[in-house]
Amino acid sequence: MENNYTVGVDIGSHKVVVLIGELLANDAINIVGVGTAPSKGVDKGSVTNLDLVVESITSALKIAEEMADCRVSSINLSISGAHIESINEAGTWAIEENEVTAYDVESVIHNARSIKIRDEQRLLHVIPQEYALDSQSRINNPIGLSGVKLKANVHLITCHNDLVKNLEKAVERCGLIIDQLIFSGVASSSAILSEDEKELGVCMIDMGSGTMDLSIYIAGSLQHSMVLDYAGNSVTNDIAIAFSAPPASAEKVKVNYGCLDRSLVKDDEIIELPSVGGRAARSLQRSILVDVIEPRYSELLTLVKKEIYKINDKFAREGLKQQLAAGVVITGGAAQIEGLVEVAEEVFGNIQVRIGKPQHIQGLSNDVDSPAYSTAVGLLRYKNGDFIGEEEAEPENRFTSLFGKVKNWIKKEY
Repeated sequence: MENNYTVGVDIGSHKVVVLIGELLANDAINIVGVGTAPSKGVDKGSVTNLDLVVESITSALKIAEEMADCRVSSINLSISGAHIESINEAGTWAIEENEVTAYDVESVIHNARSIKIRDEQRLLHVIPQEYALDSQSRINNPIGLSGVKLKANVHLITCHNDLVKNLEKAVERCGLIIDQLIFSGVASSSAILSEDEKELGVCMIDMGSGTMDLSIYIAGSLQHSMVLDYAGNSVTNDIAIAFSAPPASAEKVKVNYGCLDRSLVKDDEIIELPSVGGRAARSLQRSILVDVIEPRYSELLTLVKKEIYKINDKFAREGLKQQLAAGVVITGGAAQIEGLVEVAEEVFGNIQVRIGKPQHIQGLSNDVDSPAYSTAVGLLRYKNGDFIGEEEAEPENRFTSLFGKVKNWIKKEY
């Protein structure tokens, strides 16, 4: 594969997406290959059938490779699931030369990330939030500044080791090497959120089929990450149960005719819904479908709101509008439904809501100009500057490319 191409693989509960592209000088992404395949053998971020997952990845990979006319050898892989956890930690470091160096920054980050995590968990991301130098706080880049004591606040994201190992195994069976493991919420954020939104305060909801990823940014930095085990599939299940329809048919009806606002639907609009067991297809008013779908979406968004309130009592006490001035951004496959913005604004108390789509895309832009591709596009954009796994490195090699990493870190995060 050509060196300047990056490949993202997003293994969702509904479909597997493989994107091949290159990051251009103006921070745009040139997409040269897009491959999708129905997702089999995976549910809510966990592998349930290894052979079927390998089959799905292989199918999507082949399409993307043929489109880009290249062979893929290494990828960035998204990770999601309710096993994702996050915590904010701080570390301190005494500066040796009275001026902050890259070594000092690495050392203070290392101290901040050195907390004990449970044996079954693996550290996925160490994302710097801000630095403080002596009495000065809210520093984005401390290198070169004079001081005695450096402090770093970091956001740590962990995942379940065995669950991720199974995904890694599926990818490796396809003959691929994993360059980066990236939490899908972090990837989506890098594809759709602006720096202004992060600075003002924003909650991003990546609403997929099996899970909803939450990423909350305040004052420019990631403050909280989590995954809820409910998402678009629960809406599909409601349709299947309410109308005795096969799940595949219920999904098609949701995608083609789903709507959350009765005023957008004509009273006499009729849709066909296949039945189970070879029975004749049923005809029903589209407005009845709205009555089934809207309450479930409201419930999913209310779950998100409750989780936000749990994170910080300021959200409930002072109001979301005060803390999240940029409001809520909803993306993911389940965000592609009419009337979602209005329902979300009602649930979240009239703070502004927008649907997030990948930004700054060139090449095959029409193929990925949809909320469903936010995570995959973000996998091409996000550069993980974390020092994960540095303990295993040889001591003399530990700081070989340190300064470059720290510079990338600061540029990326701020």
